[in-house]
Amino acid sequence: MKSTISQLMGLVGMSLLALAPLTAAAQAPSGPTGKIHGHITNPTGASQSGGTVSLIAVGLASGPGLSAKSSEKAAATVDANGDYTIEAPPGFYTLVYRTPGMTPDKLADKVDKVTVTAGQDVVQDVDMSRKEYIDALPPDQKKQLEDLRKHNSEALKANEVIKNLNADLKTVTQDIKDADGAHAAAVATLGAAAAKADIDAKEAEIKTAKYTEVETLMLKDSAAKPDASILWAQLGQAQAGLKKYDDAATTFKKVLDLENASKKPNPAIQGLAQSGLGEVYARTGKIQEANDAYDAAAKVNPTQAGFYLKNEAVIFFQTNQTDAQVAAADKAIAIDPTQALLYYLKANGLVGKTTMDDKTHKLVAPPGCMEAYQKYLQLAPDGPYAADVKGILASFNQTIDSGYKADKPKKKS
Repeated sequence: MKSTISQLMGLVGMSLLALAPLTAAAQAPSGPTGKIHGHITNPTGASQSGGTVSLIAVGLASGPGLSAKSSEKAAATVDANGDYTIEAPPGFYTLVYRTPGMTPDKLADKVDKVTVTAGQDVVQDVDMSRKEYIDALPPDQKKQLEDLRKHNSEALKANEVIKNLNADLKTVTQDIKDADGAHAAAVATLGAAAAKADIDAKEAEIKTAKYTEVETLMLKDSAAKPDASILWAQLGQAQAGLKKYDDAATTFKKVLDLENASKKPNPAIQGLAQSGLGEVYARTGKIQEANDAYDAAAKVNPTQAGFYLKNEAVIFFQTNQTDAQVAAADKAIAIDPTQALLYYLKANGLVGKTTMDDKTHKLVAPPGCMEAYQKYLQLAPDGPYAADVKGILASFNQTIDSGYKADKPKKKS
């Protein structure tokens, strides 16, 4: 766009009446001086950077055979913001603006009858967006200018939209973080001694408020910019948090459609949408669909595979789907065997299949259950489930094994 504006202004310069040839180059002023400063605005109404501003003193002939002369008394370069400052001897001048590269016998614009007074600093802007200037343009240049102005207007509107969207996304990110920490916030508000029912109610209140704000903002923003998949992804998270599962599923599928149609799909957004679908399916009893969605999330964004699969195990735990919980925990352990919670989730899902030996009348845990509990204690001896785990091991007459060491996480490829 800048080059187009420069070309337009270059054409304007050639169409205007040039000053008489210069007879003297600008020299540093001596004696009393004054200052003049101002701002250059190009025909589109934007600041014009670069080029030069000159003060031309014009004198009339006073004797036979003498002609009018012009003399450049001072000049300055226009800075990147479109501003200039000139110091010159007192007098009356024509102020001339030339675009970068414009020859001395041409000009882009001028202001007549500019006065410089000793010891004073006066303001003189050069506004090439004024009506008189635009009216003097040839028709083809007027059309070019109209197109530029329209483009600028659309760009400014688009920039304002993006600015607002980014501000809303910042709010949404904090809201989702606050919703994730709602339990701790509820305990902090009511105190650790508060009844569980009261803490649960406060937690639900905080989550509802946060997710409602996210939903409101993202409904507005996705309507303003419907091609931005991240907006839909955040909307889906809010709808899932508000238990609007049908709406959330539709929204997450919208995200995937946008990403699939994109020239540069974003794995993080695709993973968010697939894991979001997985949560919706898990919470509505669609176990196979949930497994497929979480596996798709891990595949499309492998750097976060462990995170997705751990969440899958947690959600199956929350919804009391023990077989799926164990399977998800095993998948997550295969990626990162250092996560204590995963072993607890696996053991918790298995312990329900405990039987009793008919002859000895002793409890018999299913394969892998006691080992998983032992591994949890090794990784989190003071973890939130440690006391429960120790009680369970004692009921099975198990001695706590302190020698277990988890394998290192697998390197992400």
